[in-house]
Amino acid sequence: MAKPLQIRCKTKTGQHFLTGLTLATSVGQLKQMISDVAKIPKDSIKVRQGYPPKIIDLSDEQQQLSTLPFRSGDTLIVEEDSTLKEKVQQKSLDRTIQSQSMDIKGMLMRKVVPANNSCLFTSIYALMNEGNVDLNCAPHLRELIAGIVMSDPVTFSDAFLGKSNKQYCKWIMNSESWGGAIEISILSQYYGIEIDVVDTQSGRIDRFGEDQHYNERILVIYDGIHYDPLFLEPLVPGEPVNTKFSIHDASVLAQAMEIASEAKASRQYTDVANFSLKCLVCQKLLKGQTDAQSHASSTGHINFGEV
Repeated sequence: MAKPLQIRCKTKTGQHFLTGLTLATSVGQLKQMISDVAKIPKDSIKVRQGYPPKIIDLSDEQQQLSTLPFRSGDTLIVEEDSTLKEKVQQKSLDRTIQSQSMDIKGMLMRKVVPANNSCLFTSIYALMNEGNVDLNCAPHLRELIAGIVMSDPVTFSDAFLGKSNKQYCKWIMNSESWGGAIEISILSQYYGIEIDVVDTQSGRIDRFGEDQHYNERILVIYDGIHYDPLFLEPLVPGEPVNTKFSIHDASVLAQAMEIASEAKASRQYTDVANFSLKCLVCQKLLKGQTDAQSHASSTGHINFGEV
């Protein structure tokens, strides 16, 4: 029979006796017991013990209490630390990535498409068509989006679009209009796939269609002005590129974040709200989004950096 442990815990709600513990009790069971009496989320529990009080690592919930420095009569100091939940989630993601990395079939790469005001549409079309970059696809996708918006004026109201439904449809059909969040969300629903936008400036991934629980995702990278598709180039020569990924594939997101991090480190992004910038191709100094758009359209240069 496992040796019993008589342990107390001090929390912001007072002192509590934890009954029924033994050396064979798991860390997870202890955390659940503390959560119940202290009214603290299980993943946010921080425990200190001894003198001076030291933080006890409770991250491995499968461990038995016999592996920890607890003795009968001990008093545990319990605090709430909301950052612990994020750390636990990150460790879980790291373990998933590590396990999946054993089966990596290629390297995620950025495929540069022309800066012709339709880079978003070119990128998404390419990803939905086995990597085929078709510079004539934009009018079709613009017409598709306009048709969807026009057919549902309730969902696509003036407040949602920032202009009247009719004005928006006319605007999106203009070849000089840039696509953004509204167009991405519409295409995500139309294709039945999650579209993840990797933002090089903020270092975050915005997941359009995440709430729809689609089975697959595609990824585009965004620098504040320009979109490019992300392809998985195969390790085996001659095999086709992969453009669609399982929603459960964490390793591809890790590779996407590495690409974004490298781009940010080399300042390959544009703060469209307030920026002066330089074309990293020809070194021309530019001011504001209008200058950048005009320069990209006339030269095909799409790599900008803040100055």
